[in-house]
Amino acid sequence: MKVVAIAGSPRKNGNTAHMLRRALAALEAEGVETELIELAGKKAQGCTACLKCRELKDRQCHGRNDAINECIAKVDEADGVIVGSPVYFADVSAETKALIDRLGYVAGANPDMLERKVAAAVVAERRAGAVHAFDSIMHMFLIRQMIIAGSTYWNLGIGGLPGTVEEDEEGMRTMDTLGRNMAWLLQHTAAHR
Repeated sequence: MKVVAIAGSPRKNGNTAHMLRRALAALEAEGVETELIELAGKKAQGCTACLKCRELKDRQCHGRNDAINECIAKVDEADGVIVGSPVYFADVSAETKALIDRLGYVAGANPDMLERKVAAAVVAERRAGAVHAFDSIMHMFLIRQMIIAGSTYWNLGIGGLPGTVEEDEEGMRTMDTLGRNMAWLLQHTAAHR
């Protein structure tokens, strides 16, 4: 079993990546293979609505040639996905929005692509807006019939400067529980995918 985590932050090794690494460590402790992809420093553009994915139904985005294509392929191969974003004006980053739109659109053209995969949203915030950003990610998961992993609280962490989210003890414990819950779900849903 494998989980791919995508950090939709434009900041390399920012708080979003710190949170995802913590959840991935919990998954690894349960025997799940993991991979972290950071979109920082990579081109990540929005959907062009070219409709090629719907025409070709080949599980790929044809409107752009950037890092989102790699993410779509990695998610397609994985058993589970965690999408993480920092909060920008009470919503997800532009990179995360590009991922949500394009992955969601390609999966809509290929209905079995995400169906019943285990998914989780993770959000890093400085002060506020995390719940709305969390919902933005979750909406794509839910409309694509994914199985959602939860934790002891919403999957969010509070921190300003890079790495300060590590000081949010409750947020880090939430990531530990999220990883364990994802591993449990993966073990119990693998036979039914």
